[in-house]
Formats: sequence, structure tokens, C-alpha cells
Amino acid sequence: MSNKIISKEHIEYLETIKRRKRTILITQISVLVIGLTLWELAAKLNLIDTFLTSSPTDIWNMLVEYTQNGDLFHHVGISVLETIVGFTVGTVLGVIVAIGLWWSNFLAKVLEPYLVILNSLPKTALAPIIIIWIGTGYTGIIVTAITVSIIITIMNMFNSFMSVDEDKIKLLETFGATKFQILQKVILPYSIPAMINTLKVNIGLSWVGVIVGEFLVSRAGIGYLLVYGMQVFQFDLVMLGVFILAMISALMYKSVSIIENKFIKWHK
Repeated sequence: MSNKIISKEHIEYLETIKRRKRTILITQISVLVIGLTLWELAAKLNLIDTFLTSSPTDIWNMLVEYTQNGDLFHHVGISVLETIVGFTVGTVLGVIVAIGLWWSNFLAKVLEPYLVILNSLPKTALAPIIIIWIGTGYTGIIVTAITVSIIITIMNMFNSFMSVDEDKIKLLETFGATKFQILQKVILPYSIPAMINTLKVNIGLSWVGVIVGEFLVSRAGIGYLLVYGMQVFQFDLVMLGVFILAMISALMYKSVSIIENKFIKWHK
């Protein structure tokens, strides 16, 4: 569509939206830069105890050191792999179980109280038991991540399935649609927004499961760096691990947001 067809008011509206997005981005970057600058100044002026809080310069030096010797990529790679596997398996299994509950009302009624109880339990508190059952290797850490994310996936997706307009389902049933066709044509398409929101939540939950698992048994990974840094009172390393964890989580969240935006455009 050319600019000749688009009205002048619409062009001005689009420019306003672009300016607002640029302003938000610049403000976000400015907040980060100002925060880091104030942190560094406070450290240089001895307003804070750098032994406990570290400083941006010390964290950067630690980042350079671990990057040059290759340790950073090793630890980050292990944690990212564990998180992606736990995130993917937990989400897929959760959706499958939710479909099963929607398919069988009897099964849903039977399992409902157990799901409520499991959801209310602090899953991280069960991590030591899970690791003892499964093993102290990568498998135990991945299963911990799956356990943390799968219950919330089941409940979110099942609630989304059950909130589909009953009139649409009855209309398809009137035309002789099978349950699988109803699932394929109505239930799953309607629940895509809920699925995307669940993916966003599961990113954080999967990281929680992985970090807790690495706290307990791992000899490599971001969680291991955090524990090691605290044990030797090397808080530069601890803060480096926190920053790396934050950046990777933000990238994963942004990836899901890009998928969400593409879906919204396709849906429109």
C-alpha cells in the first residue's frame, strides 16, 4: 500500500507510535546506564562496600577473564542446554496432559485436587528428593526444571481449553465433528495466546529449576558459579553470574515475544 493511499492523519499516527517506541527504548537504556554509573561512582567513592556489592568495573574484569580462559562459555552452555531441554519437555508434556484432561472429564475431576496440591507445593523444596530419585547428573537437574514448569502449564492450558465458547463446540458437534476435530479447529487455535503466556512464565520457572538443581549437585553451570563464588567470598563472580542469568532470561523472553508478535500479525 503506497503513501498516496494512506491518509496524512494515519501517517502521522504511525510516526507518533514509532517516536514513542524510540523514546521508550532510549529511556530503558538510559535507566540502565545511569544505574550502572551511580553504582560505579558509589564504589569509587567508598559509599558502598565493594566486597559485598562488587562494582561494574570488577564485574567486567571478571567477565573478560572467564571469557578469555573459556570457562564462561562452558558454564553458560551447560545451563542453557539444561534450561532449554527442561523448558521444552515441561511445556510439551504439560500441554499433552492438559489435552488429556480436556478430553476426559472423568480424568479431570479425579486429578483436579492432586493438581491443586502439587501447584501449591514449593517445587524447589522437592528438588533434593527429585535429584536423589533421578540421579545427581544433568538428568536430575533437567527433571527438576520440568517439575517446576509442568504443573503450571497443565493448569493454565486446561483452564484455557475449558474457557472456549461452548456455542462454538456445540455448533461443530451439530455438524458431526469429532472430538479430535474440535480440538484441532477450535480448542488449540483459541488457546494459542494462553500458550504464549505460559511459555513466558515457563522461561523463569525453568531457570529456577535449573539453578536450584545446580546449587545442589552440579559441578558446572551458572548455578555452580554462584555457589562457588559465595563459598570463596568472590562476589564479583556471584554478580557476574546474576547478570549473565538476567541477560539470557531476557533474550529467551524476547524470543517468545517475537513469536507472539508474528502470531498477532498472522491472526490479524
